[in-house]
Amino acid sequence: MSSAALSPVQAEIVRPSRNRRLLRRVLRTGNITFGASALLIITALAIFAPVISPYDPLAVIAADRLQPPSILHLFGTDDFGRDVLTRVLYGAQLSLQVGLISVALASFTGSALGVLAGYYGGRIDAVIMRFIDVLLAFPSILLALAIVAILGRSLPNVMLAVGISTIPLYTRVVRASTLSIKQVDFILAARAIGCPSWRIMTNHILPNVIAPIIVVTTNGIAGAIIAGAALGFLGLGAVSPTPEWGLMLSEGRAYLRAASWVTTFPGLAIMVTVMAINLLGDGLRDVFDPRLRI
Repeated sequence: MSSAALSPVQAEIVRPSRNRRLLRRVLRTGNITFGASALLIITALAIFAPVISPYDPLAVIAADRLQPPSILHLFGTDDFGRDVLTRVLYGAQLSLQVGLISVALASFTGSALGVLAGYYGGRIDAVIMRFIDVLLAFPSILLALAIVAILGRSLPNVMLAVGISTIPLYTRVVRASTLSIKQVDFILAARAIGCPSWRIMTNHILPNVIAPIIVVTTNGIAGAIIAGAALGFLGLGAVSPTPEWGLMLSEGRAYLRAASWVTTFPGLAIMVTVMAINLLGDGLRDVFDPRLRI
């Protein structure tokens, strides 16, 4: 039952109780604790990259070309003598931006379309879902490749392409949740008293479908980071010498045998970041899953 259907006194009693139960479940979930902690560390390393590393991620030093990991260069250097650790740290900034911005675009657009389709139904639902079906006809990475090929190679275009390619996921999830909740008593009561449709959707439906949106968004960030790195690896993402993880993998593949560290550490950075986000998403799914509530 929505707190909007309760009296003000009842709402003030119920809301803190629900919040406390939710907080207890979050603190008891190991996946959330580990995933959030790892993600916070990665984010802090990305933010404070200029403080942590004394090297310039773009500076070419021919004398230090392909140096193995050492005290001076903990992750070694690449074929241009650039410090790999520095480039991995700065690459975290770009990869996290790709994940957050593209998912923000996809979740906002997809959620809006899903609520409209689920609430109104009829022709509006048919038109929106046929558009989503067209997007779903293409594999997400293939659709992202096509968009970047049309718009041109740049990091903003990668964010836009990844965001557009993942809109169908959010639309389908939110539409399904909206269909199940729009017949609940407090929604019917709001309609009966003449509440505007936009107010019902924003004040009553969206707050009650936010849980699946949060879970899908969290896991979507990991997928967006992988998609952005894949586009960079294929030469359709960031432009060299930008320190981006996918581009670093692409540039280092020619030295896999002679200097494996050039690709190993960016690959590990992608793996650890995606694993942390997936653990956080799995933990949030467990918290918000009504079948697991006690």
